[in-house]
Amino acid sequence: MSRFRQEIEILEPYVPGEQPAAGDVVVKLNTNENAFPPSPRVRQALQAIDVNQLRRYPQPFADEFRAATAEVLGVDSSWILPGNGSDDLLTQLFRAVTGPGRRVTYPIPTYVLYRTLANIQGCAATEVPYDDTYALPTTQLTDADAALTIIANPNSPSGTAVSIDDLRVLAGRVNGVLAVDEAYVEFANESALDLVREHDHVIVLRTLSKSHGLAGLRLGFAIAQPSLLKGLAKVKDSYNVDAIAAHLGAVAIRDIDYTREVTERIVAARSNLIGALEGLGFYVWPSQANFILVRPTHCSAKHLHKALKSRNVFVRYFNEPRLANTLRITVGTDEENHALMETLKELHR
Repeated sequence: MSRFRQEIEILEPYVPGEQPAAGDVVVKLNTNENAFPPSPRVRQALQAIDVNQLRRYPQPFADEFRAATAEVLGVDSSWILPGNGSDDLLTQLFRAVTGPGRRVTYPIPTYVLYRTLANIQGCAATEVPYDDTYALPTTQLTDADAALTIIANPNSPSGTAVSIDDLRVLAGRVNGVLAVDEAYVEFANESALDLVREHDHVIVLRTLSKSHGLAGLRLGFAIAQPSLLKGLAKVKDSYNVDAIAAHLGAVAIRDIDYTREVTERIVAARSNLIGALEGLGFYVWPSQANFILVRPTHCSAKHLHKALKSRNVFVRYFNEPRLANTLRITVGTDEENHALMETLKELHR
């Protein structure tokens, strides 16, 4: 007899992007971290933390961060639910909404963690293919009649974004919960925040990992009407956000000017990198994230991924249909992007 549920026995676990060993010097463009450090105010706040506070449990709902986020977004704090990264909130969403007989649907290719969470919950998943332009397949998603519909916007790994008008149409058609995963929204042209105000079944998920340079802190949040967040709160871990993360996150999210400065630098670098890659003959999908999806034309993506890694340049390769001949490349600093391009030119000769 197995020690695990059948769903776990057959589960293909989510595989995070490769992290280099401590001390390794690499050009790391494979996991979409921010190219720049967090706000200087975060460093100051970290140095001022009283270590004595660590002996006590944190506030169950990360009250300091919750209040700061509500202030910045202009909503009541009851509309905010913090989590240990947005992945934690995705887990809560699947726990609370899906299960046997309660379907999830999402367009693919997208964030593969959705599939993993569906398999853990033992719920059926309807995966609706995007076309090559990544236009939102509204009719097929609606026809799935799912308890949970998830749209990553901007999408990963494509970097593409669908319009809020298209999401508004989808919100008006689905009966279950509509989750808009906005992990990369600070680099995009639009946000679905207004849909939360318009619909009590819409939830938006965000993270401080990308735009705020805090991937190592593990902090995210959900925005929805309180009636929807109430269900998620029932299944969350008791103290899922630690006291240090809550405090530093509050400091970071309030530094709006620094976040805007950094995201504008990344967007400008993204445009330059796209132009450089297209100049080498790559096909590049339009991106509204801090990364780009490219298709090599002179060799296979798998071969190029291996060749880049042998030269200590890390990019992301996904060995699955629709993505097998593509690479996802994080937008780095000017120096990192230059190193990438010089290596690609060398391999292109």
